Amino acid sequence: MPAPVAAPADLDPPSGVVSAKLPPALGVAISAVVLYGFFDAPFRPLGYVVLVVSLVAAFFVDRPLFKDLLLIGIGITIVSLVSVEADISWLNILVLGTVFTAAVLVPFLIDRFVYKRKAIRFPWRSGRKWTRGEKVYLFATPALGWLILPFYFITSGVYLNWPDVETPSEIGRLFVGVNAVGTWDELFFICTCYALLLRHFRPWLANILQAIIFVSFLWELGYQAWGPLLTIPFALVQGMLFHRTKSLTFVLIVHLLFDLVVFLVIVHAHDPAALPIFLY
Repeated sequence: MPAPVAAPADLDPPSGVVSAKLPPALGVAISAVVLYGFFDAPFRPLGYVVLVVSLVAAFFVDRPLFKDLLLIGIGITIVSLVSVEADISWLNILVLGTVFTAAVLVPFLIDRFVYKRKAIRFPWRSGRKWTRGEKVYLFATPALGWLILPFYFITSGVYLNWPDVETPSEIGRLFVGVNAVGTWDELFFICTCYALLLRHFRPWLANILQAIIFVSFLWELGYQAWGPLLTIPFALVQGMLFHRTKSLTFVLIVHLLFDLVVFLVIVHAHDPAALPIFLY
């Protein structure tokens, strides 16, 4: 088991559920539910209201918390400015690439050059060897995806949230898009949101808060119907693995192996004659 995480010197010890810090942090997470989960709803602008009110509350509750929630809120807001529904047109790839880059880069730069610290990091190498169980999990991830994802995508019909691809260019763009979004997920939800929340809350609580934001984004992306039954545990496990391994490399490999199966299932679901390698 990983050792308990000590709070940085400028922070109070990590808080639990009985803490004045929790409502503002939960409010920021809930703002993502409204902004991402209800993109076309007329009440969606209320998400920005919830976000602002939560940040104001954090300002009065705890100034370091406010600074960290502000970074998360900036990232959430940047992504909320565009639809993240699957669209592999060249223009949309350019737009989303710019938006996703800004959502990670802006909080990172503020953390480094305005706050003058290194709370947001991207630890490619942790200096720790992966355990046998962690190595087994790397193989188990695509195996579980192979068993579960075809049934989910096809029986729920959510594969229609992704475009049908036929030409080599379309197939290539879908493959790159799926993996690029998966990479960004880890950079923002884990290395940014979770890392910042972990400065103020116990690991299990910080993980739940980041998962709320993570799953809300995945819903807008296309993992709808009963998708949260899969995306909630996935988001929680990714946070837990990052906390345990301290390695972006590890959680990214896990995610990309899973996304490889996602890509294959989407192609197969649109054309069952293609890649007839699944059981469902």
